[in-house]
Amino acid sequence: FRHGETCHVFAVRQRLRPDAAAVVETLHQYGIVVEVLSGDREPAVRAAAETLGIHEWRAEVTPVDKIARIDNLARHGFKVLMVGDGLNDAPALAAAYASMSPVSAAHMSQSVADAVFLGERLAPVATAIGISRKALRLMQQNLWLAVIYNALAVPVAMAGLVTPLIAAAAMSGSSLLVMLNALRARTQRETV
Repeated sequence: FRHGETCHVFAVRQRLRPDAAAVVETLHQYGIVVEVLSGDREPAVRAAAETLGIHEWRAEVTPVDKIARIDNLARHGFKVLMVGDGLNDAPALAAAYASMSPVSAAHMSQSVADAVFLGERLAPVATAIGISRKALRLMQQNLWLAVIYNALAVPVAMAGLVTPLIAAAAMSGSSLLVMLNALRARTQRETV
């Protein structure tokens, strides 16, 4: 700030979200590589990355550069989850395989993100990944249950070894088994 001959410098510093380090650690435990792509200056980005234990980071990155990095990762077989809150993050959020944005983000970022989470904490990012992995496991189990059931029950029913009533009851029982297996997702919560 300058007023005539008087000059004052105001130091403006962004702070990390309170649970950022814990969330990054959880993502590392999940086997997820975390990168920081920021339009901020190099000293600030380096300090944040070092504090969080993130080895892959880039500073002074433009929105076009972010999209290029996401495209490069996708070409190498990675499914990128982009988390961002700035207006300059919106194109990268749209380009990513999946994207999340906090409710405090710029409206453009919120509108292109696949999911918007509440609060100041990043825990919903790790929670969403944990829940999606659990859901995938349960879907795979349910598919295998259906395959095994059909491989055993359909030939028995076609051979006429069971009555139609028993076959219908067995089919309903298999559907009930699949639903009960899916309901396990509600009872076993991932915690971050």
